[in-house]
Amino acid sequence: MADRSKVIYGNVISDKDYNKAVRSKKKFAKKYGDDSLVDYKIKVSDNEVIGTLLGVKNVDVTAKISENEGEMDTDKGIIVGNIRMGFGHYRISMAMASYATHLGYTPYWMDLNSYKETTCTKVIGAQNDLYSLGSRLSRFYLFNKFIWEPTNYEGFRALTYNSSDQKNAELMAPVYKNVPKDIPVIATHVWPAQAAIHAGMKYVVNAIPDNWPMALHLSEGSVHTIQCKNAYMGYRIVNGMNKKNVCKPMPAESLVYTGHYIDYELVENIEKDCKARIDRKKNGRPMRFLLTIGGAGAQKEIFAEIIKHLLPYIQKGQAALYVNVGDYRNVWDELKKEIPEMSKFAIDHMDNWEDTLEFAETALNDNIDITGIHGFYHADIFKAVYTTNLLMRSCDVLVTKPSELAFYPVPKLFIKRVGKHEMWGAIHSAEIGDGTLECRDIPHTIQMLDQFLETDLLNEMCESIVENKKAGIYDGAKKVVELAIKLKEAGRR
Repeated sequence: MADRSKVIYGNVISDKDYNKAVRSKKKFAKKYGDDSLVDYKIKVSDNEVIGTLLGVKNVDVTAKISENEGEMDTDKGIIVGNIRMGFGHYRISMAMASYATHLGYTPYWMDLNSYKETTCTKVIGAQNDLYSLGSRLSRFYLFNKFIWEPTNYEGFRALTYNSSDQKNAELMAPVYKNVPKDIPVIATHVWPAQAAIHAGMKYVVNAIPDNWPMALHLSEGSVHTIQCKNAYMGYRIVNGMNKKNVCKPMPAESLVYTGHYIDYELVENIEKDCKARIDRKKNGRPMRFLLTIGGAGAQKEIFAEIIKHLLPYIQKGQAALYVNVGDYRNVWDELKKEIPEMSKFAIDHMDNWEDTLEFAETALNDNIDITGIHGFYHADIFKAVYTTNLLMRSCDVLVTKPSELAFYPVPKLFIKRVGKHEMWGAIHSAEIGDGTLECRDIPHTIQMLDQFLETDLLNEMCESIVENKKAGIYDGAKKVVELAIKLKEAGRR
């Protein structure tokens, strides 16, 4: 196999930068070990949370057993390779699993950040910890301006960054050792894609999450899928990834525009859910705002100001709140402490999955008004992430930073980004009419809240969402799964 750190789609990496990539791998290997000779076995089991909802089976990797436990369906199986880095990659993975199950396939969940005895997870975990720390520190102006945003916007954009990532990913390949090589892999982060290629997996789809083209997301040897036309063009010509130099483009067969990665259940019910939103607005029923915190837990201060502004509307029965703090229970507790007025309206749904499922189902009943402030927390990562998906259908407005949720078919109010690359998600959403501009401070966030409450903005977005569905904009997950299947079918011929 060619050294993917030395030449990237025909673009030659300098000796200086290549040697830097080699040193990076050696540094990780020295700190976390090189387990390339370890015979990791696989253990297949039902996912207790999203197994019943999305048909997902877990694939654990361990050297503590002498034989593989459980079988992977080599005919109807699809691996969803991911990592937990925030909630976004898990959420996209759930969309892929949803459509895989809908199309009659079995999704196998491989989280490369969950195999604690492996070098792979130790390397990913260390980088994840740094990213989470950066996300939290980004609320400080100087750190954000001079370190965080430049790193996320230009640092990750460079081919030299991909060179180092490719070399580090060689340490991740052993987790695929006993995985059947002809099962298609859909990776929702580049590392599971790169590791799969290094491990000899035959059919790899690299589902790129962001709308800002960065070399960070390149995994040569896989087929890359893109959610937006703007990003597609940037990746096609490897735009700006070697400073001002013109790069050699990606081969046409390595890049596919698919549209947004959205769960089957959400796409299927777009018309019904949008009609319910319009009807609630028309009949003066409480407008439901869903506030969802990201995996780094960095938006509490903004949430507090939103809640304070909406409290009078909640008291008058003109608004209601869902607040999903994910697996950050402290955020909910701190919000209630900071805003004592919340107490008379707050309803806790704390680490009770059956209660969350029941509430989400009840909220879809058109004859029931939701009132007050409902707080949701789950210690389990699958529950923490999927709660937002469950609540999304019955909410009127999703309040979120412009990350992966920017692509979901629900009216959206975008609060301040965490990383400059995220701003393109808001731009794209505003262009297709299903979300606002990015509100980068509290006054603009409040202004946009009032636009939803006092104007026809909600109806306009619902109309755009229905039209976007007709255009296939939300069919990305379906198309990615179909692409993975086609790659395998073509390989068999």
